[in-house]
Amino acid sequence: MSKWNLRVAGSLFLLSTVAYLLGSGLLNPVLQQPEQLAALNLDRTNVILGLFLELINAIAVVGIAMLLYPVLKKQNEAFTLGYFASRVIESAILILSLIVPILLLALSGDYRETESGGGYFQVLAKVAVESHFMLFELAMVVLSLGSLLFCYVLYQSRLVPRLLSMIGFIGYAGLLTSSCLAIAGLDLGTILYVPGAIFEIVLPLWLIVKGFNQRTANS
Repeated sequence: MSKWNLRVAGSLFLLSTVAYLLGSGLLNPVLQQPEQLAALNLDRTNVILGLFLELINAIAVVGIAMLLYPVLKKQNEAFTLGYFASRVIESAILILSLIVPILLLALSGDYRETESGGGYFQVLAKVAVESHFMLFELAMVVLSLGSLLFCYVLYQSRLVPRLLSMIGFIGYAGLLTSSCLAIAGLDLGTILYVPGAIFEIVLPLWLIVKGFNQRTANS
């Protein structure tokens, strides 16, 4: 696998992270407003930009899996297929979750034009927003399961330093725990995201600067 491909994969990792952080930073505050439909009318530009950035994230994760697949399958084909499938499923769920804000944008126009039935519109909006966040947590569960396989392949093959693989394993185990608890209605905040965040910053920088261990990658 060429260093160029690894640099592109690392760049997509960073692009995915930045696009999600910026997109959710624009979108989530609007969706979390008590009056979501009214807030959508006031912040349509931010919502549309947030949707676009989160769509970039959803597309980038598939690109990462495609670029890494050729070298990872040489180390453990079954686990690599599992990782690849998880990123495709994650992308599909994330894109599905974006349909909710799009529908809310359309619904906000009807809500603005009518005074009767406003409560009904708000109930629909709250259900839709809850569905959006639940789909996101489900996507994180899929990401975590697939990325645990990914980190195992990295650790077993020594494509990157084992310490980095261990940080990733701990991070995705924490993300899996946090997402499962969130689906069950328990919110532990973002503390469990920290090791995974470190991994998703350090790994792409490592891929861009150093790449994989060539002796292992070519074996």
